[in-house]
Amino acid sequence: MTDATDTAPHCAERVLARIAAQEARIRAFSAHDPALLRREAACAPAGPLAGLAIGVKDIIGTEDYPTGYGSPIYDGFHTRADAACVALLRAAGAICAGKTVTTEFAFFRAGPTVNPFAPLHTPGGSSSGSAAAVATGMADIGLASQTAASLTRPASYCGIVGFKPSYGRYALAGVKSLAPSFDTLGTLTRDVATAARADAVLKGPLPATPATTPRPPARIGLCHTPWWSEAEEGTRRAMSEAAALLAPHTAIEPVDLAPFAMGCDLHATIMGYEAAQALAWEYRAQRHVLSPQIAGLIEGGQQIDDGTYRAALVAAEGLRARMADLFGRYDVLLAPAAPGEAPLADTGTGSPRFSRLWTLLRLPTVTLPGFAGPSGLPVGVQLLGPQGGDETLLDHAAWAEALFPPRIMPPPYATQI
Repeated sequence: MTDATDTAPHCAERVLARIAAQEARIRAFSAHDPALLRREAACAPAGPLAGLAIGVKDIIGTEDYPTGYGSPIYDGFHTRADAACVALLRAAGAICAGKTVTTEFAFFRAGPTVNPFAPLHTPGGSSSGSAAAVATGMADIGLASQTAASLTRPASYCGIVGFKPSYGRYALAGVKSLAPSFDTLGTLTRDVATAARADAVLKGPLPATPATTPRPPARIGLCHTPWWSEAEEGTRRAMSEAAALLAPHTAIEPVDLAPFAMGCDLHATIMGYEAAQALAWEYRAQRHVLSPQIAGLIEGGQQIDDGTYRAALVAAEGLRARMADLFGRYDVLLAPAAPGEAPLADTGTGSPRFSRLWTLLRLPTVTLPGFAGPSGLPVGVQLLGPQGGDETLLDHAAWAEALFPPRIMPPPYATQI
């Protein structure tokens, strides 16, 4: 966690030193400008985020940097104003280290960013640049988003904290939409305390001082999920170790999520239908520039009729009601964050399987680091709370963070030649 007394100019120099040492190999930024960062730091206001630098995912508008949405269609494109989230963070004293790499329209086609622990492996998608920048100290807060697993998976693969709040907690004005039923803005940080500091500002409209108090939940539900057969050794070990560390301090019992098994299919139906609408212009006018991945998503969505979509929305609401009942028995759920360690980059950005359900249910989730797979790469676990229970979840996450092993630190990248 950054020293609270750090001034904006000192923060700028600290971040610039890290960028100079790391960025040529990590390639976390789509745009950054040392002169611009120093000018901003010189006049940054005092506030609850003074001394912290943000990396802004490149689907989020910024007045001073181009916003390319991870697509050549928008090369050099500038918005006229900061997105609401960027404006709130800057008003609270944070400075912008630059724009961070995203996958194309926050879907599957990867950008150039590499995993800080192993350059042949993916940092995850779609918040790849924000995760890698935070893991290597090039930013303190990475602005990220999640429509399926775009925040949770990078947090797990890069060994950092990922906070996806309850759906609708943060304003999405100025953020490129993919599927409005799910699009959720969140943060990537190196610890829970920094996530809480950012949350106190982003929930707005006025900056506030966080009051996170680490405290144990009375009862934790252990959720292997209906897709446990897809969990690799790293995730199986992380879940077992996490449960063993928490069990002496609170009650833990298994939860059967079989009634929620349809959640992934519902999510895919709703996401495809809405993505076909959200990217209608890009498909009509710039189809030849789109990747096969995003074109396939849009074309699949075009085949979903309105009745099927509406039925999926109703079924999703039914699952949300059932989950609300489940949280009458449990304060927190413990679940996998990803299938395992980060896969090789040439195989893609990893499976979203272990987050689709939670995104469909619109629950707040905190991905916590500290565990490792058989290759020594980071593996995270998720803690989830009821919709709207964000601050309490952050309290519980801070408690669990203190019990878990320290996060694994990426090696000096200069040695990975």
